Amino acid sequence: TVVVFLLGLATGTVWAFQGSPSVTIVDPDTGKVGDAVTAKGANLGKSHVAEVYLTDNKKDTKLEVIEQTDEAIKFKVPTLAPGRYRVLVLTANRASLIEEPVIFTVAE
Repeated sequence: TVVVFLLGLATGTVWAFQGSPSVTIVDPDTGKVGDAVTAKGANLGKSHVAEVYLTDNKKDTKLEVIEQTDEAIKFKVPTLAPGRYRVLVLTANRASLIEEPVIFTVAE
C-alpha cells in the first residue's frame, strides 16, 4: 500500500504541473528595442498566462504582447538598457510569477 500511495502521489504531482506555463526558447534570442520576438514553449495561451515580463532581477518590465497562442507569445522588445534579461510569466490566476531559464539579450 505504501508503494501504491507513493505512485499515486508522484502521478498527482506530475499532473499538477502539466498545465504550468513553460518558455523553452526565445526566437531570436537577441533583439533591439521595438523588434518583434517570439517566446516559444507550452501552455502559453491566455488561459495559462496573464502577463509576460523581462527582468534583470532588479526591475521587471511588462511586455506588450502582439500575439498569444498555447505554443508561443509574440512580443515587442520594450525600451530597456542593453543587456541580458530573463523571461517571467504571470500565471492566468495571478498566483505565480514564474522565472523561466531563458535569456533574452537587448542589443544596442
